[in-house]
Amino acid sequence: MEIDFVHFMMEYYYWRNVTYRSCPGFITSSVRLLVISLIWLIIASEVVAQPVRSLYMVEYDGVLSSYAAGYIRRALREAEAANAQALVVQLTPQGAVVAEARALAREIAEARVPVIIYISPTGHDAGAAGVWLLAAAHIAAMAPDSRFGIATPLFVPATGVSDPTQDLLLEEQLRQFEAWGTARQRNVSWVEQALRSGFIATAGQAIATNPPIIDIVARDLTELLQRLEGRVVTLSDGTQVTLSTLGVRPRVIEVYLVEAVLLILSNPTVVFLLLIMAGLAFYAEFLSPTVGILAGLGVLLLAGAIIGMIALPVQWLSVLGILIAFGLVAADLFVPSHGTLTVIGVGVMIASSLTLFDSTQAPGVAVALWAIILVALLIALFAIGGIWLALRSRNRPVVTGQEVLIGRLAEVRKRLDPEGMVFVEGALWRAVCENGVAEEGEYVRVTGIYALRLTVRRIDPQESSVQTS
Repeated sequence: MEIDFVHFMMEYYYWRNVTYRSCPGFITSSVRLLVISLIWLIIASEVVAQPVRSLYMVEYDGVLSSYAAGYIRRALREAEAANAQALVVQLTPQGAVVAEARALAREIAEARVPVIIYISPTGHDAGAAGVWLLAAAHIAAMAPDSRFGIATPLFVPATGVSDPTQDLLLEEQLRQFEAWGTARQRNVSWVEQALRSGFIATAGQAIATNPPIIDIVARDLTELLQRLEGRVVTLSDGTQVTLSTLGVRPRVIEVYLVEAVLLILSNPTVVFLLLIMAGLAFYAEFLSPTVGILAGLGVLLLAGAIIGMIALPVQWLSVLGILIAFGLVAADLFVPSHGTLTVIGVGVMIASSLTLFDSTQAPGVAVALWAIILVALLIALFAIGGIWLALRSRNRPVVTGQEVLIGRLAEVRKRLDPEGMVFVEGALWRAVCENGVAEEGEYVRVTGIYALRLTVRRIDPQESSVQTS
């Protein structure tokens, strides 16, 4: 708001001139000058009393799970409590739980402050999360070459519900999209295709339709704020908000420590790795008891995996498959299958890992392929090493207190040809002579023990007489 300083100075000079003319003129000019000064002060105070309202912002890169939705909801509540002019949600979704995306979209549409959904960076695929959140946002923005949508139906049929009820649920979601599009003056012709069969669009395609599907294409946050300047947003209660974003530095709402831990645990690859490490810890405790240390570690790892699985649609049959895979690999150490059980176990583990999460309820939520390959190789190497050690131990001489017999002299009690009986250290043993026939009464030297049977060698009679004397 501008102040008319020219008019103010004209009044000042008028007062100065009349001061020298007459006293009444002086009084009149003084009064007028006082009134103008008061008006100027009131206007200036109004300008100072109306600063630019703050702009809140939240950044998230990851799976849109219940934990991620909770973080964005908290940011929305803080923005509403602070009466912010808007909340910018900069998203880089790595898959989404459709039910969570739908619930969050409804809250965004009913928010008491404008919500700007910005999909970034350039070239990113927002998937199912992009469909719901862009449609509900008061202003929908995307980075160039980014895209949203999925190739499969966005509508997730409810379990245990009849077909007519499914149709009603589908129609309800369709009307919801159309209501949002109408309120924001956006194109809704694509919505039915997205719900029934699938739909994918790039930022360029979405902005080029008439009317457009989205509102803004911006390379980065700076360009986004420039394009937001002066836009008028109508909220669900009819309130209109004019955005003033030029030169405004957004206040970023950071995650709390607990939220950060939950977001990490809800990563599908982290859930998978925690499950595998928990299984290895329990297996190591079984092979080599450590007073419960490894078992305790396994319990902690398993607890972390369960916390992550709570936020994601897990297929429990696949979890059972991973447990069976561990059992098959372990069995190969005790059953002479020559590695067959290990190969089957690794195959079951790979198949179970690929189907660990329900892709219908959570499109794009999957274990990273590099993690599956890495774990499969490690388990295979671990199993091969275990089998090699087991075979080696089977072919190794029995390690007991009986090894003290090796090198001792034994008296032949039954002719060795090559098998017979010998007496050594107060006990009779079956024995096999390695170098010919030994008659009763002769002495032989013990060279080894295999399966409770001694191997012996004949010695010179002179050596026998010396060592037995």
